[in-house]
Amino acid sequence: MRIEANHVSQLYKEKRALDEVTFTIEPQKIIGLLGRNGAGKTTLMNQLSGQLLPTKGTIRVNGKPTFDNREIIQSICFIKEAGNFKPHFKIQEVLQLASLFYPNWNQELAEELVKLFNLDKAMRVKALSKGMLSSLGVIVGVSSRSPITIFDEPYTGMDASARQELYTLLIEEYDEYPRTFILSTHLVDEINNLFEKVMILKEGKLIVYEEAETLRGAGYAVSGPKDVVDHFCKGKNVMKVQGFHNTATSIIYDPHLSTNKAAGLGLSVSHLSMQELLVHLTEKVVKEAVQ
Repeated sequence: MRIEANHVSQLYKEKRALDEVTFTIEPQKIIGLLGRNGAGKTTLMNQLSGQLLPTKGTIRVNGKPTFDNREIIQSICFIKEAGNFKPHFKIQEVLQLASLFYPNWNQELAEELVKLFNLDKAMRVKALSKGMLSSLGVIVGVSSRSPITIFDEPYTGMDASARQELYTLLIEEYDEYPRTFILSTHLVDEINNLFEKVMILKEGKLIVYEEAETLRGAGYAVSGPKDVVDHFCKGKNVMKVQGFHNTATSIIYDPHLSTNKAAGLGLSVSHLSMQELLVHLTEKVVKEAVQ
């Protein structure tokens, strides 16, 4: 299902949570939705899932508005970081209710995942640990087999082993039953190999929407004598400069940076991880390109 957001904004009293956000997500993609706390990620996910009407602009799925549209909402599963299920429900009841709401629900898969995550279907939601609640959210999200499945921090409370099982599960499910996954996460380096495209929000604005493979090679730290570093960085998108005496390190965002040219000038060049790149791109103050 094709998702189109056109000049979407969201206002909460005087606060602008989203500001003129425009993008298109083609069907059957795995999207990483990244940004600092308060960047607007949860607001956008609520809009995408049809739970929040944008103050301005439109969000459409296959050309139809998402808000209060039962046909579209049934095709979207949004698992939030918390508060997905009624506290007094048993796990069995949660799965039964989900099977009634999601047209593509796969009960056999749900049963397999309950065993995989070692859950007791007789337990009530209010008795579950954070890790168990996250596991239950994953089970519902994956078993829904919704054409659009959205996870907001799906692994809260999970240990490293359980998180790895989650990532493997997502890959297997995407291969077996392709659909669009939108994943919001702070553990960027741990999960970024799953992403096909990455969206980065900063203070309500969409500042990056790029192929993940391009973004993985777009951040660099260039170090050496300050005058040589400054010369090399002229006209480039320098996010940060660190210096000590006559040496300097410039943090650069440039998918097409010529590392050979930098090496030819005697400069040291190292790649940034996607997590490091995200940190620099979303800092409050970003240095302008060197003139």
